Amino acid sequence: MTQNIYDDPQFFAGYATLDRSVKGLDGAPEWLALQQILPAIEGKAIIDLGCGYGWFCRWAQQQGAAHVLGLDVSEKMLARAREMTEVPGIDYQRADLEALTLPADSLDLAYSSLALHYLQNIDRLFRTLFQALKPGGKLVFSAEHPIYTAALKQGWFIEHDGQKTWPVANYQLEGERLSNWFANGVKKQHRKLATWINALIAAGFVIEQLDEWGPSDGQIAANPGLAEEKERPMLFLLSARKPG
Repeated sequence: MTQNIYDDPQFFAGYATLDRSVKGLDGAPEWLALQQILPAIEGKAIIDLGCGYGWFCRWAQQQGAAHVLGLDVSEKMLARAREMTEVPGIDYQRADLEALTLPADSLDLAYSSLALHYLQNIDRLFRTLFQALKPGGKLVFSAEHPIYTAALKQGWFIEHDGQKTWPVANYQLEGERLSNWFANGVKKQHRKLATWINALIAAGFVIEQLDEWGPSDGQIAANPGLAEEKERPMLFLLSARKPG
């Protein structure tokens, strides 16, 4: 089963302090770019993989989605999502994405924000989503970028002149990475960008767009702390389609 670090009280408390937890989608600097690669939402059947507090689920419902299914492995996340949701049309369920099963041709959009890099068996999930999407359906997701996940110990290297450098080591060595982020021993999976792309192609998807996201000048002006994200991509955004 996927590591359920979000139910760790220390981790959950730390995660609750993030802008994307407090402000929702507006607190995620990549959201504007992610919106640009989303299909039309109105009337669609949507699944949110790793829904967390349910911010995207509620946004999709507000855009006129016919039904939204939010899945998460964390009971704490799901409890918070249910507390924050006051409208019908959204169903929250506990699920391990590593073992997910879905009805064939039942979805118009599969969406995920910063959850898939926790999974060991991404190939199985992509095959599951491909058969669950209707012909022409879309998969849109964000994940930590392989340049960010590659090093066995993540962190900036500070040059003698103060210049920050993000070391890219062990890029070809795919597999588990441990980080101490709000709690010790958070497990993530490093895979090359080629591995992500080839897994989608093998499942049958057509790649539509890939964005190695970085903040705009306007975002940096509003939030100078984002400036370091211009030095290397921390995450990528991807849109893929089921032919038909």
